[in-house]
Amino acid sequence: MKATLRTVRLTLAEPLRISRSTMSARDAVWLTVEHEGLTGHGEAVTSVYYGLNTTELERQLYEAALDLGRFGDPESALRDRTAGDRPPAVTAAVEAALLDLCGKRSGLPVHRLLDAKSARTSPTTPSARTARTIGIVPAERAATQAHSLADSGFTVIKVKAGAPDPEDDLDRIRAIASAAPRARLLLDPNGAWTSAQALQLLPRYAELGVEAVEQPVAPGDPEALARLAERSPLPLIADEDAVTYEDVRRLAGRVHGVNVKLAKCGGPYAALRITELIEGSGTELMLGCLTASTLGLAPAVHLADRARWADLDGHLLLADDPWTGIGGADGVVRASDLPGLGVRERRVGREDAA
Repeated sequence: MKATLRTVRLTLAEPLRISRSTMSARDAVWLTVEHEGLTGHGEAVTSVYYGLNTTELERQLYEAALDLGRFGDPESALRDRTAGDRPPAVTAAVEAALLDLCGKRSGLPVHRLLDAKSARTSPTTPSARTARTIGIVPAERAATQAHSLADSGFTVIKVKAGAPDPEDDLDRIRAIASAAPRARLLLDPNGAWTSAQALQLLPRYAELGVEAVEQPVAPGDPEALARLAERSPLPLIADEDAVTYEDVRRLAGRVHGVNVKLAKCGGPYAALRITELIEGSGTELMLGCLTASTLGLAPAVHLADRARWADLDGHLLLADDPWTGIGGADGVVRASDLPGLGVRERRVGREDAA
């Protein structure tokens, strides 16, 4: 097998402000694996929070690409589980490229390959109503965005919180609820609150009709999050405190949901293991994402029908998505029945052979 890398810049349509940072762009590294005339593609994106800058991401993917040379075919590489200490985002990108290639070789879409691995057969192509994120912006701006999203077909809106003045966040929710009264509202403070603040604020958000809250308190103390969930009038979803399988095992049945992102857990197969772990525990699945292109989002969309909450809008935040194939502009992301991931590239960037 031959592998190549390409690094591109993904620019957001407008800066996204959350409680800990503001992002306007990030780099993506695309991995292409070629075998017998067919190609598979995967994507990993840089992340300050997860400690992956462009140089480190390129290095890690370059080493992973070289390692693929020891396999005679992509099916053998996909069965291998000796990735070592690679970052989960790198493992996820490699797994995506191999799944894409294996799907094309077998004539099957990725969701069919994943169904076979999880002893599950679904007669339908996965799709889900995805949340669309509104960052920390003035209430008037948030209302305008929410009205536009509702007109476009979005029925779930995820609102970032954690402004210095908590009343600003509440004003934003009120404005959004007024502008899009039929939308389901999710709230994400990204760990900005203390437990004491959360106990004061959660009842107020419940009164405003918020459906669930992600990671209200700072990550690093999952016991505090579990204790808060016991007292919360709203479902609490662990995100930054639910990175690995063991993280989720400790929280299963103690929080109302876990946000599984392929870039933080290590790919579709790791996500399937977590899904099986929480089944019947009372903890439900949210499928989330980083801001990325359609290529980066596609593997999660092939799992979308397994989640109670889908937050798969990372590609919709971009000024120019270089890939196409999963939709989402109408509020619904859809996997394809084409072989592999079912996505195609719209443009090219810089390429480096691995």
